[in-house]
Amino acid sequence: MFKTRKAKDGEPTAPGQVKIKKRSKVPGVMITQYVQELPEGMTTPDFTRKPIALTIQEGKLAVFRAVVTGNPKPTVTWMRNSGEVNEAGNIMVYDATAGEYQLQMPDVTAEQADTYKCFARNEFGKAVVTAALNVIEVGFKKSKAMQESRTAVRETPEDFKKTLRNKVDTEAKEDTKPEIDERFWELLMSADKKDYESICAQYGVTDFRGMLKRLSERTIEREYEQQRVVERLCNLKPIELKHDGDAEFELEMSLKDPSSKIFLFKDGVMIPYEMDTDAKHGLKQVGKKFVFSINGVDPDDAGLYQVEIDGVKIFSTDFKLPPVDFLVKIKDVKAEERQDAVFECVLSQPLKKLKWMGKNVPLEQGEKYDISVSEDMLIHTLVVKDCLLLDKGIYAAVTGTNSCNAWLVVEADNDPETRGKKKARKTTRAGGGGADLLKIAEEQQAKIQIERETLIANAKAEAEARAAAEAAAEAKPKAQKEARAKPKPKAKAKAKTEERVEVGDGADEAEETPVVEEEDEKEDLQDEAPAEVDNAEEEEPAIERKKRVRTGPLVADTVIDPGVYFTSGLSDVTAIMGSDAELVCRLSSEDCDGVWYRDGKEVTASEDICIVKDGTYRKLVIKKCTEDDAGKYRCEADGRKTEAVLSVEDPPRINPDDLSDFIKPVVIKAGKDAAFKLSFVGREPMKVQWYNEGEELLEDTHINIEKSSSHSRLVLIKCPRKTTGEIKIKIKNECGTTEAITQLVVLDKPTPPLGPVDVIEASAACVDFKWRSPKNDGGSPITDYILERQQIGRNSWKKLGRVGPEPKYRDADVDHGRKYCYHIRAETDQGISEMMETDDIQAGTKAYPGPPSTPKVESAFKDCINLAWSAPTNTGGTSLLGYNLEKRKQGSNLWGHVNPPDEPIREKKYAVKDVVEGIEYEFRVSAVNVSGAGEPSSPSEFVCARDPKKPPGKVIDLKVTDSTYSTLSLAWTKPTEEEGVQDEAKGYFVELRPAETPEWGRCNSTATITTSYNIMGLKSMAMYWLRVLATNEGGDGAPQELNNYIIAMPPPVRPQFTDKKMKNFIVMKAGNSARVNFNFQASPIPVIKWLKDGHPVAKQVTVSNTDTSSQLMIPAAERHDTGIYTIVVRNLVGQETCSVEIRVTDEPKPPGPVELEEKVSGTVTVSWSASPDEKKDDRLHYVVTKRDSVKRSWQTVAEHLFNNKFTLINVMPGRQYTFRVYTRNDMGLSKPSESTVWEVKRIKEKFSLKLPATKSCSFEALPSFTVPLRTHQSPESYECHMSCAVTGNPKPRVTWYRNNVSLNTNTNYHITNTCGVCSMAILAVGPKDSGDYTVVAENPLGRMQCSTKLVVQG
Repeated sequence: MFKTRKAKDGEPTAPGQVKIKKRSKVPGVMITQYVQELPEGMTTPDFTRKPIALTIQEGKLAVFRAVVTGNPKPTVTWMRNSGEVNEAGNIMVYDATAGEYQLQMPDVTAEQADTYKCFARNEFGKAVVTAALNVIEVGFKKSKAMQESRTAVRETPEDFKKTLRNKVDTEAKEDTKPEIDERFWELLMSADKKDYESICAQYGVTDFRGMLKRLSERTIEREYEQQRVVERLCNLKPIELKHDGDAEFELEMSLKDPSSKIFLFKDGVMIPYEMDTDAKHGLKQVGKKFVFSINGVDPDDAGLYQVEIDGVKIFSTDFKLPPVDFLVKIKDVKAEERQDAVFECVLSQPLKKLKWMGKNVPLEQGEKYDISVSEDMLIHTLVVKDCLLLDKGIYAAVTGTNSCNAWLVVEADNDPETRGKKKARKTTRAGGGGADLLKIAEEQQAKIQIERETLIANAKAEAEARAAAEAAAEAKPKAQKEARAKPKPKAKAKAKTEERVEVGDGADEAEETPVVEEEDEKEDLQDEAPAEVDNAEEEEPAIERKKRVRTGPLVADTVIDPGVYFTSGLSDVTAIMGSDAELVCRLSSEDCDGVWYRDGKEVTASEDICIVKDGTYRKLVIKKCTEDDAGKYRCEADGRKTEAVLSVEDPPRINPDDLSDFIKPVVIKAGKDAAFKLSFVGREPMKVQWYNEGEELLEDTHINIEKSSSHSRLVLIKCPRKTTGEIKIKIKNECGTTEAITQLVVLDKPTPPLGPVDVIEASAACVDFKWRSPKNDGGSPITDYILERQQIGRNSWKKLGRVGPEPKYRDADVDHGRKYCYHIRAETDQGISEMMETDDIQAGTKAYPGPPSTPKVESAFKDCINLAWSAPTNTGGTSLLGYNLEKRKQGSNLWGHVNPPDEPIREKKYAVKDVVEGIEYEFRVSAVNVSGAGEPSSPSEFVCARDPKKPPGKVIDLKVTDSTYSTLSLAWTKPTEEEGVQDEAKGYFVELRPAETPEWGRCNSTATITTSYNIMGLKSMAMYWLRVLATNEGGDGAPQELNNYIIAMPPPVRPQFTDKKMKNFIVMKAGNSARVNFNFQASPIPVIKWLKDGHPVAKQVTVSNTDTSSQLMIPAAERHDTGIYTIVVRNLVGQETCSVEIRVTDEPKPPGPVELEEKVSGTVTVSWSASPDEKKDDRLHYVVTKRDSVKRSWQTVAEHLFNNKFTLINVMPGRQYTFRVYTRNDMGLSKPSESTVWEVKRIKEKFSLKLPATKSCSFEALPSFTVPLRTHQSPESYECHMSCAVTGNPKPRVTWYRNNVSLNTNTNYHITNTCGVCSMAILAVGPKDSGDYTVVAENPLGRMQCSTKLVVQG
């Protein structure tokens, strides 16, 4: 009566074991516990991160990742619905660093699309989770599968078992034939018949008959698809490599919808293109002809190119580059610092561009690298400009599969004179092949040219031979027919040639191919497929079986004269109105004339139109174009045509005579008006702007601008001197812009001369001084300066008159000791300036000079000390006569003269030789002028008269002791001493150089005496070079550099999260703010990225990052913010991820009114209206409690109800029942909805016994559904429960179906039948679970069924 269900693999079936179902915190995970109580410290397996569903393109890498927990550590296995996971095509990996179990499927195929299960097991239980893999098919298989799914005939349930029986055998037969690459069919459908044989040989196809049959079917399907988007398709030209290094292919087609989008694919990947043919991938459309071009072909451009329109494939062509070898490879180059390095190579085939690599990094044209190609595209050159030590390494030239590499060695410049200074860039070059490379390239170019001419000659000869053979075959058709009609003698050992007609697939014309027939009695009749058999052969008895031996090409080739065609079509031309326009095209023959049309009307030669025939070139020249000449022009020749558009533009233009008058400078006096006028022509509207010294002029009280369609006039009213400068007019319209520039000169009197005056001499005999010229001369040269003088103490001014144009004056009429003041004015042709007053100048008073600078010791020896100093700032008003130098020994108070007082030192340096070895001296110096010696300078530092010390050597053991993002700590050992070679170091300088600059900079201005140093203020993650040099009195020693550059960063640390307890599930109330904080440590500073369900977070989500933490905040969370949020922390060392699921919900609202109904005796069905939140929350469910009149307490009778009905059994008559229904979600329970009191009256009857007559009774009944199925809508990846109630006697057998397929044996569905209540649970609902579900109940008396529908919400 009860059906025993077979135990699943891995389920506990031993005595004492139990199966307790548990729900994981991670949605979609089902946990089964094997023991009643877990021992202390032990846990069942669980998933902290479950594998997610994948949708991936065919041929890519698919990876499922899972993180499991449990004690003891569980074992992880993978399965799929259709069977075991094949280890040959799948890789199961455990990543110990991330704690992930991975199932990797490289090169995923459509057959691997399925639902995959991940099991985690230990001795206390197991956990299982499912994930779907969807594979997007590409190419023909996708469209074929869609067509088959649309046209497939639905199988009836009666044929289902038959289909299952035959499925295994059918698949086995299909697997015996290897699948042909889809590229093969795409190439065949777009290729000429003469290319069929080479394509078959390339892909290893030998079944030619089967190939032609399948090709015919596919061609019909393709043409049917193309009819939806294209009206006409012809002139398909495969891709060709042009002599200039570009490639292009073309086709002619008429689109049904001109707005249809055209897509270009390369090897199944869509590539962007532009309508500009100068781009990498361009499209040019001329009429109905579409030309796709690839500019600058490189080895990566090889592949299968396909043109699609609205998802329909139109054309396919395979682009293969000729094999390119290196005739001359690049060689090692040794260059000096700041010198250019040259790498050169010679190729065997022209290539417009090859890939240059430097230290495994692609190189591009720019300031650092110069990449060039010779005109014949055989010699390729790379120039590394301004070589630095950082540039040394391996450089490579790559042409597809071939490559060559060489070293660049950069030698440092050890010139001591340039040490620590910026070195000048050198103009010489290192490397390069020179004239030898040119000679090799010329020889290779000649060889390539000969090969091309040979191929062309062979092609022409072959075409002529085929044409002659075809003409001969057409001349004797009757003789061939009679030869076929004659009776054939027996030929046992002889071979006989007959003419046999074979019709090609899809061709309208038959071509004849010679066939050799031999006797072969073992030949199978299926191998013979003659296209035509004569009646005479049909009557003759078939005694001998013939075998066809193919002697010609696979598919007959017909050479058709293409006639005259355009080798170069017309191009769009833009002409300026009034100028000449020329349209040029080129034909394949010189003897054909071309006919020209404009907008469909024929164009003939006239005075303004010339039609030129120049060899194969056809030209249309239009003189003095007007707007009427614009339009679409077409040239037709021998039925071929080419089109282009002529556009006539009318930009602003200025008459040359008017322009020559305009550019003449305008000279006016200050306060006068200046006028400028210029005429022009051009298409309206035109915008006219006037500028003065680059600043636009706008109308105001002093500026008047007149504008019209033919001229513009500018009037500047009462021009001041500052208006002088450039006057520019700018005229602009939609066709272009033109400018004209002139000069405005405003004349005015000059400004006052500039002071203060510089007194050259102020003695008792004269006063000599000079001044500076006026800042503005008013537009005229200075003719004279006018001076007047006043003696201090008097009120009168003495006019000195005009002194000439030089800004200086010598006044010899002065009294000794008197002070004088002067007024100076400048004079030009425009007037006299305002006066400039000088300071008081005294004549003949002694003025001593100030003290010079402190003497500096430049060098010291045992018999000589060299000193230098600077002149005083105050010379006393006269020129200096020289300097007096004094010295003093240490410990003495007496200063002694070094030079005689009456013989002052003329220069500002002196070598003191009157010294005693070993004695220390100090020096001071005083300046001398006509008044005498001035005050002495401050004394110099004490210097000992002895030979200089030797500079110290290099420091030892230089190393970095610590580093942060902004500091570096260095330590070293002081250099050793060697007498006579290097002396003891007295201090150290630390120098630093950023990697991007060649200059060294000192970190400490004064030498440090310690052997360690901390460098601060560095730029985070920047690269630096470091060196340390020792110093003493003898100078600086040689620097000691670190072996490698240093990056300003702490020691590298892989990102890792530091939180001990990280939440992976958060429930938020709608309207509240959600915050998630992660702490981590990483070095260098990582890049942080937040994802929601695998996609970047929304803009309203706020992310705050620091060096050690990251916080995600949702200000006012809504229900649509629910999802799995993942943080990705990545730096140079590695990356770490962590996820948390945030569920945003609200307090549930109670369900509607509760109704009670008795459908089956002894039971009561509780039904209620859905809660208003049921559609908003996919995790909302219901809880039912009851209270009867006996127990008087509320008891939970059902929970996790996702429907709106519940049936309570074992209802006792005479008791009163009350029910409450709650709504529950992640926030908790709602308020209850309470039912009315339910009571089944107990009927008491008097006991009476009446024995009825004995008769047989039967309790048998047909199956019936007391509670039918209801329609379900379930979110993806959640559980779904279906239930119904069935009655019948004998107990009916219940079977579940989905889309007429039985589910009772499917392990993905959990089916139970308890006391007539039939339930089915789907653990993780997926898109493929959608469909119609049917429950069939049958017993010997009959059969009943009930159906419903499941809709999975994405």
